[in-house]
Amino acid sequence: MRRSMAAPAVVILLSAVAGAWLLQQGVDRSDNVYVRVRVLQEVMDRVESSFVEEVDGESLTNSAIDAIIGELGDPHTSFIQATEYENLRIRTEGEYGGVGLEVSDGEEFVTVVSAIPGGPSERAGIRAGDQFFEIDGVAADTMLTDQAVQLLRGAPGTQVTVRMLRPGMDEPIQFTIEREVIRLMAVPFSLMLEGGVGYVPLRAVQETSSAEVRAALDSLRGGGMRALVLDLRRNPGGLLDEGIAVTDLFLEPGQAIVETRGRARGQSATFEAQRQDQFPGLPVVVLVDGASASAAEIIAGALQDHDRAAVIGETTYGKGSVQSLFPLTSGDVLRLTTARWYTPLGRSIHLDRSETHVDLDESPLLAISGQAVVRPSLDSRPEYATPSGRTVYGGGGIPPDLFVEPQTLSDDEVRGARRLFLSAGAFSQAIFNGAVSYVQEHPGLEPGFSLTDADLDMFFEELSEWDADVGRDDFEAARRYVTFHLEREIALQAWGEAGQFRQSQRYDHQLERALELLEGVETPAQLLEAVARAQANTT
Repeated sequence: MRRSMAAPAVVILLSAVAGAWLLQQGVDRSDNVYVRVRVLQEVMDRVESSFVEEVDGESLTNSAIDAIIGELGDPHTSFIQATEYENLRIRTEGEYGGVGLEVSDGEEFVTVVSAIPGGPSERAGIRAGDQFFEIDGVAADTMLTDQAVQLLRGAPGTQVTVRMLRPGMDEPIQFTIEREVIRLMAVPFSLMLEGGVGYVPLRAVQETSSAEVRAALDSLRGGGMRALVLDLRRNPGGLLDEGIAVTDLFLEPGQAIVETRGRARGQSATFEAQRQDQFPGLPVVVLVDGASASAAEIIAGALQDHDRAAVIGETTYGKGSVQSLFPLTSGDVLRLTTARWYTPLGRSIHLDRSETHVDLDESPLLAISGQAVVRPSLDSRPEYATPSGRTVYGGGGIPPDLFVEPQTLSDDEVRGARRLFLSAGAFSQAIFNGAVSYVQEHPGLEPGFSLTDADLDMFFEELSEWDADVGRDDFEAARRYVTFHLEREIALQAWGEAGQFRQSQRYDHQLERALELLEGVETPAQLLEAVARAQANTT
């Protein structure tokens, strides 16, 4: 009886399969979305119901999603769970609770792009280029950016312990960071430098950036500004619209700012300036470095392409892609790279890091800040001509018109600094305590102060009390590095970021070079002529 009932069922099943097969005739299975999705669902259902061990269905689904995203090979595409989406929203509004880091997926580990100036991570001693080895005891070797961010964020006043890999160091360095409410001012201060040169540091491209830049420039112009240094160093970027709005302050209507190119409808577009140049005839130098990224690169690239500014410093990071957010039925969000950014001349801002790997472990140059410095090569980069006939380079990131290294350490100083890296947590705590004590003991302190040998000897004793494994010889070798960081922290505690900038200005080779180029210059064309002469003298 059972056989007689089973036979018709088999016939019906075979008929259904045959019908499905007939419907697929002439259609390549690999091109049929329905088939691919159905096969994936069948595999997951079968594994969940019949695998020899019990399987968590949610974990299985997440693993499948991670595998799909991983196949794209794009560090900026990610699956954002509903519980994490709020963190992403907060990032663009200028305030959040966390450790004050901008991070990105590296080749193997989540990597620090920038530490927010004055934030808890910078004070702890974390630097751009450091890589997460462990976060609160959780191995970070398989983490993506959003997973790391979720662990780093938390209630203000709580602590997170991280172990970081640093170029040139054999062992991970441990830091304990106290989370804070991070309030990002796009322009933390602005100043008039010698010779009527305005200085505006743009730290991030967020909702208020263009308004803050405009307000700073209007104030400086009212004070007699004749030239401008717009500092985009360590600017991790942010909102596309605000990057366009900042650039629009300096261009004429109809001039292209950035082009996006993507496959999907509506993803390819050219964004142009909408209003008159708000500061016509103002010579502008834009300072950039390897931590200038994303929307900061849009600003630098557009002003360079239109001969509106001279770009000085180091080649930028090369984060040149557009991410779109797609809400899903589960309440989760897919953040998907949907387009690339191109400068007005058609240069791709995106840098494929897998093709441009630089081994920083091979005796890297170190800036006095402790940041690795990579000397660029333009040999294989495509060339483009600006309207005035100047040559600018593509190939990812924004190569500057004039490469200027930051102040670097000698081999002996690097050796001493690396010894301090091993005790980075103790070093940073000693720096902070030493700075607070110094400010209390010197009530009449003014920017431009210099630390004495006795001051540094006292700091060495402070460092020893924190069980830092640093001998006197290494400390002496790193004396200039120590002086720089201790002076900066003292200035920050005494006068805030503006005072810190004033105190550190004598170490800033890139700003110094910008001021030299602007000396006697009255128009943008004259500035570019000065840059051309400087280029000729360095080749």
